Amino acid sequence: MAVELLSALCLVAVLEGLFLFVAPRGWKRAAEQLYAMPDRQLRMVGAVVVALGVLALWWVRRHWE
Repeated sequence: MAVELLSALCLVAVLEGLFLFVAPRGWKRAAEQLYAMPDRQLRMVGAVVVALGVLALWWVRRHWE
């Protein structure tokens, strides 16, 4: 379990670094838009992203193992 969690965190770092490397201007624009959002709206976006991630993880683990 610990190896899977650390592997997932490493993959997140790789993907975020890749996005910064490939599209730095787009990343800056997205960060500016996020910074301008009210806290409540940003929390809602975060909650939706977490929920979608959990559902996707559940689906992958259920159907691809």
